[in-house]
Amino acid sequence: MRPKILRIALAAALATGAVLVAAPGATAAPTSGFDDWTCRPSAAHPNPVVLLHGLGGNGPGNYSYLGPQVAAAGYCAFSLTYGQASPAFPVGGTVSITKSAPEIAAFIDRVLTTTGAAKVDIVGHSEGGFQSLYGPKVLGYSGKVGHVVAMAPPTHGTTFGGLVSVGDFLGLRPVVDIVLATFGCQACPEILVGGSAVKALTSGPIAQPGVEYTIIATKYDALVTPHETSFVREPGVRNLFVQDVCPYDPVGHVGLAFDSGVAQMVINGLDPAAAKPVVCGFGPPL
Repeated sequence: MRPKILRIALAAALATGAVLVAAPGATAAPTSGFDDWTCRPSAAHPNPVVLLHGLGGNGPGNYSYLGPQVAAAGYCAFSLTYGQASPAFPVGGTVSITKSAPEIAAFIDRVLTTTGAAKVDIVGHSEGGFQSLYGPKVLGYSGKVGHVVAMAPPTHGTTFGGLVSVGDFLGLRPVVDIVLATFGCQACPEILVGGSAVKALTSGPIAQPGVEYTIIATKYDALVTPHETSFVREPGVRNLFVQDVCPYDPVGHVGLAFDSGVAQMVINGLDPAAAKPVVCGFGPPL
C-alpha cells in the first residue's frame, strides 16, 4: 500500500503546485553592467568601476561608448555627473574642484555600500582624469581605490583653457554656453598651469601607496598641452601615449573616450595581469 500512497501524494502535490522544485528560482544579480545599480561584482572583477567625465560633459554622455565597453569586459560600471552649476543643466565639472571632489567621494561611498565591494577602480577623462588623481591624494581615500586609469588629465596644469570641448562633442554647446555665461567656470583656472588645484595635487608625490595607476595621453591632444603634462613620473605609474601602441591612430583629446583601441587600453589598465592585445582603431581627431 505504501507505494500507492506515495503516488497519490505526489499526484496531489503536482496538482496544487506544491512541489518545491517546480517553483521559479530567484533571479541572480548581474555581475556586469553600466549604471545598473542591481549589479554585484564578480570574483574575477571584484572592484566596481567609477567613471568620471570631462569638463563641460556629463556621465552618461561622456561614457556612452566606453561605459558599455567596460561593462562588456565583466565589470559593474557607474557614472555620475559631478560639479553641476545648476541641476537644470546637464553640464558638469564647472564648479570648483574643492566642491566637486567631495561629490565624487560621496558617490564612491554609495557605490561601495550598494555593491558591497571593498574598493573601486576609477576611470577618468580630462578633468575626470585629474579628479581620479586628486581625490585619492588630497581627500585621502586612496584606501578605497584599487586602480586608476586617467585619460589625458591636466595633471600638471594645461596651457589651454578651452576644456569644455567635451560638451561640444556631446552636442551640449548651447547649454554649455548658457552655463558659462550664467555661472562661469570656477574649475577652469584651477587646472591651468599654476592653478590652485594643480598645486594641491602636485605638492609632494601624486601616486598613493596601494593604488595602481595608468595614464593614457595622445600626441594629437589640442586641449591638454604640453602632452606630457598628463604624465606622473613616479614609481607605480604606467604612462603611455596611444600612439606608442597604435601609431596611426589620430585620436584627439575628446575622442579618447570614443576610441575602440583606447577602450582596450583602459580595460587592460583595470586588470594588467589579464591584459589583452589592443586592436587599434581610429578615434575622433577632436
